[in-house]
Amino acid sequence: MTDSAKAFYLTTPIYYVNDAPHIGHAYTTVAGDVMTRWHRMAGENVWFLTGTDEHGQKVLRTAEAHGVAPQEWADKLVADAWIPVLKTIDAANDDFIRTTQPRHMERVQRFLTQLKDTGFIVEGSYEGPYCVGCEEFKLAGDLIKNDAGEDCCPIHSKSVETISETNWFFQLSKFADKLIAHYEANPQAIRPESAYNEVMSFLRSGLQDLSISRSTFDWGIDVPWDDSQVVYVWFDALLNYATAVGLGDDPASEGGKKFASTWPADVHVVGKDILRFHAVIWPAMLMAADLPLPKCVFAHGWLLVGGEKMSKSKLTGISADSIVNLVGSDAFRYYFMRAIIFGQDGSFSWEDLVARYTSELANGLGNLASRVEAMVGKYFAGTLPTPGEYTAADVAIQELLAKTAAAADTKVRDFDFQGGIVAVKEFIDAVNLYVTEQEPWVVAKDEANNKRLATILYTICESLRAIAQLYAPIMPKSMAQLWSDIGAGESGIEFTLNDVARWGQLNPGVAITKGESMFPRIEEPESI
Repeated sequence: MTDSAKAFYLTTPIYYVNDAPHIGHAYTTVAGDVMTRWHRMAGENVWFLTGTDEHGQKVLRTAEAHGVAPQEWADKLVADAWIPVLKTIDAANDDFIRTTQPRHMERVQRFLTQLKDTGFIVEGSYEGPYCVGCEEFKLAGDLIKNDAGEDCCPIHSKSVETISETNWFFQLSKFADKLIAHYEANPQAIRPESAYNEVMSFLRSGLQDLSISRSTFDWGIDVPWDDSQVVYVWFDALLNYATAVGLGDDPASEGGKKFASTWPADVHVVGKDILRFHAVIWPAMLMAADLPLPKCVFAHGWLLVGGEKMSKSKLTGISADSIVNLVGSDAFRYYFMRAIIFGQDGSFSWEDLVARYTSELANGLGNLASRVEAMVGKYFAGTLPTPGEYTAADVAIQELLAKTAAAADTKVRDFDFQGGIVAVKEFIDAVNLYVTEQEPWVVAKDEANNKRLATILYTICESLRAIAQLYAPIMPKSMAQLWSDIGAGESGIEFTLNDVARWGQLNPGVAITKGESMFPRIEEPESI
């Protein structure tokens, strides 16, 4: 793919800065990062966006509770928590958008003016329930009753507020039939299937016009034609995906060229609790502006702790640092992509984390690499030997690699991260079984078998070369180490996903180094 070709453009949600990130946020970002690394390693042009949502009543109240201005609060939290967590989890994002940046605010105002000029924004009144936690106007059917008989948000389990305002409204109701037709023609535009069914059911029940401004507080982007109002935080936030790449800029400008080469987004990765915003309101906004719609909104499930959605307010939030400090960033990334089916809810437990780390990484891949590096050091002075004639057992490994590479590529591109990882893990298990059955330590006892020994060890090392490539988008640090240790860099092999299954890429004669353990054994902390 050439530089001028359309980029594979993936976004995470932009995250509220009312508090520091927990592993639920990191989970979403890691999924986006694995997918974009995969496409990059396949030689594709990629753009990966994440960022922070800094306007709205929730952020304002949090800042006020801490006795600081909302901009000061946002600046500090972004610098001290949201930017650092990207390094913690090794996210390789291309851009970080903040909704308080001039580039965003100016483009939002221009977009709103366009919609008003074309008649899609009109003045009206609103009275009804509002959840500050969701920053969402609620319908009566969305609410549940608490023990005191109060109407509550089912997500935050907190009482909703009743607001009455004269605001500006987006005529969302005009787009129900168009959205239904679009999704019927493009069912893969909402995934997984359960999310598609939810959205279609919601659309078929009819849409109401949406208040897109607030008049009772002033922390937000000014409505350009009405300085008594600020833009509703979701109408502001959803636009980030397009403002970050030059929405509305002159086509001849840098922003205009970026937009042309990037939009529409290929995937918006979101949590299922914000699906309707992304699959109903957002595409309707784009339709109103006559802009192409995102190719896919993928709504993943919740991370559960003790059976509940992870939440700072409920004290069930766990920081990414607490896990990374125990097992490292690669194992953090591996665990969440491996243990949970992407698109479904999944429970986190320290016990499961440690068990998978120990069995699959330390005892599985880590032990395999350590053993062969030690044997090449012992039997061939640390130099990769030239293989002899391949036996049926060796050819079986080669053939399995071809199947593994194809399966992993298909599954990861389809957001089946677990399936992609399992395909590679099963290949690792097969290579470990190959080592057990071939018994190179026994073969080494007779010098007459030296050529057979060389073939066995070369087969293991060449398998590790492919494993390093296939696992690199998931575990970039440790796979870069493995790549170096087995002489792949010295062999001049391109560290990509292209041509992974072609056998014999390692050059005999390169140095095989027994480096530090990729996945050192850990002691379970007392908190577990």
